[in-house]
Amino acid sequence: MHVGLQIPSFKYPGGAAAIRPKLKEIVTTAEEAGFYSLWVMDHYYQIKGLFGEAYTDPMLESYTTLGYFAGLTEKAYLGVLITGVIYRHPAVLLKMVNTLDIVSGGRAYLGIGAAWYEDEAKGYGIPYPSTSERFEQLEDTLQLAKALWAGDEAAFEGKHFAAPAITNNPHPLSNPHPRIMIGGTGPKKTLRMVAEYADACNIGAWVGPENMQKSLDILKDHCETLGRDYDTIEKTCLDTAHLSGKDTVDSLISRLKDLSAMGFTHAIFNMPDVYEITPLETFAKEIIPAIAEL
Repeated sequence: MHVGLQIPSFKYPGGAAAIRPKLKEIVTTAEEAGFYSLWVMDHYYQIKGLFGEAYTDPMLESYTTLGYFAGLTEKAYLGVLITGVIYRHPAVLLKMVNTLDIVSGGRAYLGIGAAWYEDEAKGYGIPYPSTSERFEQLEDTLQLAKALWAGDEAAFEGKHFAAPAITNNPHPLSNPHPRIMIGGTGPKKTLRMVAEYADACNIGAWVGPENMQKSLDILKDHCETLGRDYDTIEKTCLDTAHLSGKDTVDSLISRLKDLSAMGFTHAIFNMPDVYEITPLETFAKEIIPAIAEL
């Protein structure tokens, strides 16, 4: 079982000037602690109510932040959990992911989804089309990624996006390409796209164990329909670990064992108190070694 860390908050003691050094401390400590991956959200507003925060609280642009992480680390995989398809033209997004993969030495994921934060999009003046259109845009982007990463150049025309001569130069270092992760549990569209296009899925633990298992079962059905080997898809989940709150070392180890039994191989945690660094040290000493063989 791999363990990842998502950093969803940048509200640190000391304000804006404290963000850069605190992030350096967090990500270097996490890598030394044995965390397999590092993630940030793709938001411009903070999520209202997340760990008690307001939408006006500090938020950084995701891919710029990961470029900083790439220069601080050598081993941890890097990704956005989850890129909103509406925020960037897909051809530009793929250039950004290729760039991240190269500057990180081949450690990038393309985490992507149909986006959901309507207030944020409208507040920034970003078009927020219907759910069906956003999923069509998502499929366009996935098809473009597959076409581009298959060679040196691609000419693509989808339902909503076109790229007449997009180049794949320089090629990403990941082989055969950065891993595509699709986030969400929609049974008809999201999980079908995972089976058809993705290397990994991401399922939020907030849906509960029963629904997490149901989503994996639906994904397996889509794989059978499409002729995809279900076991080739990395099963990841997003959860929260609050060691200075309700969680304990034993409860987190138990939770990770339960996730492993369901078939998950990569658990990613938010940590409300990560800036205190102690939770990362606890994971290093007591949790990551205990679940390494799962």
